[in-house]
Amino acid sequence: MPDIYLGLISGTSMDAIDAVAVDLSGAQPQLLAALAWPMEDSLRAALATLCVPGDNEVERLLEVDVELGHQLAAAARAVMAQAGLTAEQVRAIGCHGQTIRHLPTAHHPTTLQIGDANHIAEITGITTVADFRRRDMAAGGQGAPLVPAFHAHIFRTPAHARVILNIGGIANITCLPADKALTVTGYDTGPGNTLLDAWYVRHHGGRHDNNGAWGRQGRSDAALLEQMLADPWFDTPPPRSTGREYFNLDWLMSLPGVTGLAPEDVQATLVSLSVETIATAIEASLPQAEEVLVCGGGVYNGYLMERLAERLAPRSISSTAVTGVDPDWVEAMAFAWLAQRTLSGRAGNLPAVTGARHPVILGAIYPGTPHQAAD
Repeated sequence: MPDIYLGLISGTSMDAIDAVAVDLSGAQPQLLAALAWPMEDSLRAALATLCVPGDNEVERLLEVDVELGHQLAAAARAVMAQAGLTAEQVRAIGCHGQTIRHLPTAHHPTTLQIGDANHIAEITGITTVADFRRRDMAAGGQGAPLVPAFHAHIFRTPAHARVILNIGGIANITCLPADKALTVTGYDTGPGNTLLDAWYVRHHGGRHDNNGAWGRQGRSDAALLEQMLADPWFDTPPPRSTGREYFNLDWLMSLPGVTGLAPEDVQATLVSLSVETIATAIEASLPQAEEVLVCGGGVYNGYLMERLAERLAPRSISSTAVTGVDPDWVEAMAFAWLAQRTLSGRAGNLPAVTGARHPVILGAIYPGTPHQAAD
C-alpha cells in the first residue's frame, strides 16, 4: 500500500522551492513527481534581507512568513497535480521552509526556518510537519545538518566507503563507512555556492555562474585563498554548521586580498575555497572513501566538479544520479522522509552528526483536514 509524503525546501541559494511527492512504503523511496516552484524576485529579496539584522525585522518577518507559506502551499499543490494525487492520498507534508537565521554558537543557540505551516496545512488540507531543527538544538545539537540520516538510509553500501557531498549554498558531507558497526558522521564544510552566486550576481546580475564558465576564466589567487582559509570557523571541529548569515559578501569584502583583483580572479578563488574546504573535510573524516557522490546545485558547476575531481583523485566523483537518485531532489526527499519518521514516533537526528545529547523526534505537527482544503 502506498505511503505518500510531500517534501518542500527552499535552500540557502533561495533560487526556488523544491517540491517532491515520494512513496515511502518500500525499502527505498520512490520519487513520484518533482518540480522547482519559481520564487518571485521580490520574495527572494525580502528573504535575503531577513538573513541579516535590519530595521523593523519582526513585522517584516511575520509578513514574509505568511507569504512564503502561501508559496510553499502552491508548490505542494502543483507537485500533487503533476503526480495526479489528491490531498486524501498524501499522508503528510515535510516542510523545511527557508532558513533566515542559524545561530548554533549563540549564548542561547537557535535557528529559524520560516514559511508558515498553519497556512500550508489550511490551504492544502494536509497534515504538515515543520520546524525540524530546533528540537535537536534543544537537545544540545547544532540543528544541522539533518539530511545525513536520509543519506545513510538510501546510499550506504557494504561494498565500500562513500561520502555524500551536498553542494548547496553551504556544502556539507555525510561520511558512510562500509562497516555498519562504524558511526555515520557529517557536518558543514563551509561555502558551497552561496559566495559564488553572490559574487556573480554582483557583477553580472542573473542567478549564478552557468557551468562555472566565468570562474574558469579567472586565476585563483593564493594570497586571497590563504586569507579565506584563515577564518577561525574552518578550524572549528565537528559538529559544526553555518549559513549565509556568516558567509556572505560582507565577509568576502572584509578580506584585504579582494582589493585590486579582477572579479573573475575572485570568482576562481572562491571556487578554490569550496574545493579546498570540501576536500580537507573528506580527507580528515573518511580518508578511506573510494567514492564521492554529489547532489545539490553545485553538481551543475562543471568547473567546480572538475576541480574537485582533480583535488580528490584517485577517488571517483560523480552525481548521485549514478545510483538512480536525481541530485536535484535529495534534500526535498529527505524532509518527506523525516516527516514520516516524525509521525511514526521515530527519531530523525543523528547525534554523532549534530552533537545532540541523544536522538530526538523532530518537528512540529500541524494537522490537516482534507475535506476543508482551500479551493
